[in-house]
Amino acid sequence: MELWPTLKSGPLLIWKNIKKIIYLNFEKMTEKLVIVGAGVAGVNAATKLVDNGYPGENITIIDMGKSPYERKPEEVMTGFLGAGGWSDGKLTYHTAIGGHMSKYCGEEKAMELFDEVINNFKRFHPKPEEVQCSDPQAEPDFIKPYFGLRLFPVWHVGTDYLHEIGKNWYDFLVDKGVNFEWEAKVVSIDFKNQKFEALDIYQLDQPYANTRVGDYDRLIFAVGKSGIDFAQSLQEEYIFPTEPKPVQIGVRFEAPQHHFQKLIDISYDFKLYRKFEDKGVSLRSFCTNNNAAYVAVEETYGDYSYNGHAKKDMTFKNDMTNFGILMEIRGVENPFEWSRKVVKECQIKDKGLYYSPSRNVSQTSEGNEVEAFQIGSKELSKVKESFQGYFDYITDFIEDMKKVFPTLGDDWGIYIPEVKYLSPEPLVNYPDLSLKNHPNVHFVGDALSARGITVSGAQGIYVANYMLNIKYHTEDMWYDGDNTLFI
Repeated sequence: MELWPTLKSGPLLIWKNIKKIIYLNFEKMTEKLVIVGAGVAGVNAATKLVDNGYPGENITIIDMGKSPYERKPEEVMTGFLGAGGWSDGKLTYHTAIGGHMSKYCGEEKAMELFDEVINNFKRFHPKPEEVQCSDPQAEPDFIKPYFGLRLFPVWHVGTDYLHEIGKNWYDFLVDKGVNFEWEAKVVSIDFKNQKFEALDIYQLDQPYANTRVGDYDRLIFAVGKSGIDFAQSLQEEYIFPTEPKPVQIGVRFEAPQHHFQKLIDISYDFKLYRKFEDKGVSLRSFCTNNNAAYVAVEETYGDYSYNGHAKKDMTFKNDMTNFGILMEIRGVENPFEWSRKVVKECQIKDKGLYYSPSRNVSQTSEGNEVEAFQIGSKELSKVKESFQGYFDYITDFIEDMKKVFPTLGDDWGIYIPEVKYLSPEPLVNYPDLSLKNHPNVHFVGDALSARGITVSGAQGIYVANYMLNIKYHTEDMWYDGDNTLFI
């Protein structure tokens, strides 16, 4: 009531406008939302919405994979919570790691969004008290002649808890009415008419496949690495303004943990790095796993690449360490196609490759050999040719690690390749991550060049926040979705 004397229109007109505004907001809350991809970005967006009263029955999530009840441990690329939420479980807690967030909303807001992602993982965790944060503070002198070390906090969820987290989280969303369409691939999107087509994944290569046609009022495009080719095809079809992204490719390095223990004691998820700015190349260790650490196969576009994960349960302890050695290469024309070509050339008998001066292929946490074809020096020379000279940077990186960690010697192996597929990043509107010419289509996660769980989840929540706080204008007043009036 105290606002009424300040309004020029008078109380009767105000009441009329309020009714109209509330009606408009109700209409928006009944929007049909389609989320393409059930990874961390899409799931966090849906969770934020239903937590704040958005009708779950108006949300449909489409994914090529399976629910957490049907998804097998080795199916790491598609399905509920995506790749990172199924086999990693380390949540980086810094805006300079894992992709863009602060450039859209500022440092303070980005960290608030990260907190929401981390709290969601704790919320559905069977033992939330075991989620802990490591926060290294000092860069050790012994690495400085050879490497830089990025120091940042990391929350450790525990890989072996991820499946239970997935089930709890999925049950929550289903109970809220969210619709899931599993083992379906969206193959086309008509932005103008707000329609999409999807195929059953088992019919993708069939000429007379049954196509599902659906429509939407708003769409969140949240595909993971397996959908980056589709993202690129949309960019080409609709001629999005984009920002070129560099190549992200390398190997998954594995060795007994004791060689790295003095660094692990300082930084569990250590990130060694070096830059060659004049060559357009930088290298970093990525996604370090220790104690109960295993190499994981990723199959994308029919080819094998490698990642890693670490179990929390010490019954799986193997005293191994693995991490990616990733190169960021700038200046490559068509980086997505270039990366796919390199990956395809690093396959023998439909498997990725393993090279070691002294070791054999290691075992998975299920007790099976990691699927990789072991090669010698002759085949390694062909790998170097496929990398078009860039593999020498990885070789030098390993040689200098042997100097920093003198017990390492030849007691190591590399799985080839590890890759992060990035298509050109679409230029989006900063307040809601929507496409410039399609304000009801939002890109998040890998589709927007996120490279980590925390950033992907934060982008999903950011879009959901926008949807929950859209301002509607009627005559001389604004309604902000929270019963607040603005003149």
